[in-house]
Amino acid sequence: MEKRENLASRLGFLFLSAGCAIGLGNVWRFPFITGKYGGAVFIAAYLIFLVAMALPVLIMEFAVGRASRRNMGNALKMLEPAGTGWHVFGWFSLIGSYVLMMFYIPICGWMLNYVWLSLTGKLAVPPDRIPGVFEAMLADPGTMVFWTLATSISCFAICAKGLQKGIERVVKVMMMGLLIIMVGLAVKSLTLPGAEKGVAFYLVPDMQRASEAGFLALINDAMNQAFFTLSIGIGAMCIFGSYLDRSNTLTKESLIILCLDTFVALVAGLIIFPACFAFDVSPSAGPGLIFITLPNIFNEMAGGRFWGTLFFIFMSAAALTTVIAVLENILSFFMDKFGWTRSKSVKINSVVLTLLTLPCILGFNRWSSFQPLGKGSSVLDLEDFIISNNLLPIGALVFCLFCCHRYGWGWEGFTAEADLGRGIKFPKGARFYLAWILPVIFLFVFSQGYIQKFF
Repeated sequence: MEKRENLASRLGFLFLSAGCAIGLGNVWRFPFITGKYGGAVFIAAYLIFLVAMALPVLIMEFAVGRASRRNMGNALKMLEPAGTGWHVFGWFSLIGSYVLMMFYIPICGWMLNYVWLSLTGKLAVPPDRIPGVFEAMLADPGTMVFWTLATSISCFAICAKGLQKGIERVVKVMMMGLLIIMVGLAVKSLTLPGAEKGVAFYLVPDMQRASEAGFLALINDAMNQAFFTLSIGIGAMCIFGSYLDRSNTLTKESLIILCLDTFVALVAGLIIFPACFAFDVSPSAGPGLIFITLPNIFNEMAGGRFWGTLFFIFMSAAALTTVIAVLENILSFFMDKFGWTRSKSVKINSVVLTLLTLPCILGFNRWSSFQPLGKGSSVLDLEDFIISNNLLPIGALVFCLFCCHRYGWGWEGFTAEADLGRGIKFPKGARFYLAWILPVIFLFVFSQGYIQKFF
């Protein structure tokens, strides 16, 4: 077995963990649902659930990783009481990471394709032709495979260089670049004529809009966004905890990551909404906002090709950092559990994962008649449902029970590890809430996923 690697700096840990958390959900889902549910009304609910639900589990994942110095494949086994079977859940981390990458790598390929299309001026077409560009990309398996391979090969190549020389070094540069580009785009968007209407729509509390959308729906979406935004539940954060020293408390480190993640989500809205309102375009949800609405806005903007290319570089950076971070979780699973070298783990997983992206790609063209979750659904929808509505909430529930009950690692073991180092200590008074109330909330999130999907 190779000697276990460690991160070279605390900044590397913070950027890697933040890179894993910061993804496409921050920059296309968060702004839309914030606008839908009354601006600051939604933001307030989101921040409450972020601190009450997501933050404790993030700290738990880091604690399990740092205490065991192992990936989830062996972490639970090292910390569980003798004779218990908690280690079985270690496989959830591998399965969840695989399923996530099966559709996330192709979506990252979409972003890279749009960087190229914007850079070469192929998005500079009349507004009625922009939807056709997106549809043509999905309908062409050759294009999809090319950009998926570009994503997969580049990310695995970075991981192959090692933790410090490859992953940490590259993600530091990408995260700093992402933050600089975001600020530049936000400044540009905020200085457009009429941008203040977009800012007001996005950030001013509007109880009437929240009421029309439904307060129950608002709470449910705020809970879901808070729960999924930090990539908790599949042990992807556990691996970065295993690379971390004990100089700072895990509550302190987790709060910094939470703030970075929230900053990106909020600034993304300051890019999108002022631009939409400045050009009198109604913002829409999901892929349509990114791939159809915004290209039309950039075409109307002075220097639009430059700003459009910069925007899709920003989107690609957000997606690529997540891919690299999750791939490291997958690679380390085989390195820790089976003693594989990094080289062997990269070679085998690069082939396996690339093949596993094909169902998502073909689901938009050759296999489009296969609609697993009902009319209009795709293979991507099924894969997203498996990870988002099943593995993530179940995984978060497992971490809660493992860290807070005596038949798992236990409260004393968890809090002792979380509190090592300088900084904010974990609140001891939260034990009852985390042991008995939060698991019920996770079961509610799990059940709501099925209710929304099928009923």
